Amino acid sequence: MSSTANYLALTKPRILPLVLFSGLPALLLAAGGWPAASVTIATLIGTAFCASAANALNSYLERDLDARMERTSRRPLPAGLVRPRRALVFGLALALAGVVLLWQQAGPVAAWIAVSAILVYVFVYTLWLKPRTPFAVIAGGVSGAIAPLIADAAVDGRVGIAGWLLFAIVFAWQPPHFYAIALFRRSDYARAGFPMLPERIGEQATCNRILAWIGVLLPLTLLPMMLAPLGWVYGLPALLLGAAFLMRAIQLRLRPSTAGARRLFAMSLVHLLGLFAAMIADLAYETLS
Repeated sequence: MSSTANYLALTKPRILPLVLFSGLPALLLAAGGWPAASVTIATLIGTAFCASAANALNSYLERDLDARMERTSRRPLPAGLVRPRRALVFGLALALAGVVLLWQQAGPVAAWIAVSAILVYVFVYTLWLKPRTPFAVIAGGVSGAIAPLIADAAVDGRVGIAGWLLFAIVFAWQPPHFYAIALFRRSDYARAGFPMLPERIGEQATCNRILAWIGVLLPLTLLPMMLAPLGWVYGLPALLLGAAFLMRAIQLRLRPSTAGARRLFAMSLVHLLGLFAAMIADLAYETLS
């Protein structure tokens, strides 16, 4: 693996499409169509830099714990491919670049939201809560859902209904997504000493929490048809995707298994990406019609 690839791996690039894909519909909803290309590009790049910075700093802080886990032991820091000090400088540089870009092109409100997200993810989630409680996912969910707020603020200079609605959808989506990971990576997290929910309350109770969060999430995914200019181009996929997500969770509750938890995890990704793809398609359809 090249040096560039090692530094890219610190940013956890597989997560970034979810972050950016949640910000794009908020840009479109806030602008009532496609905003200026310069605003769109700068906002998405600035958000990507800030999300990458948070992930790189998380990688730096958790490098010793990552070395204990099978799925993370080959990451650049625990594998010794990147020096810790260089990873720290890289993360801080990304944060500075992202915040400056957002400040200049998207406005101070968007920039301050990004700063807050990085601070919460690094200090509240990574350093304080994650080593101590399985409910750290709630704090992590705040940072993970921040892209729509940045996008909305970039258009209006404040956060309106579109930003808060998409924030709520991503926030409510994250617990069932991460609890599924906790179920099929249970032994791996135990080796690192992370207090995960299945270890604290058991498999079936964790499945019940997943169902409860999906019960919160699905009504939120239908609100854009009532509070935003979205119709059935979005609504029908939202219903179908929500039903499929719920069905997977029910199947896991009835027959808990590692394979079932993996299937639920995969379905959670399809659900969120499908929702935002449907939003973009609906907005594009409304613009053309």
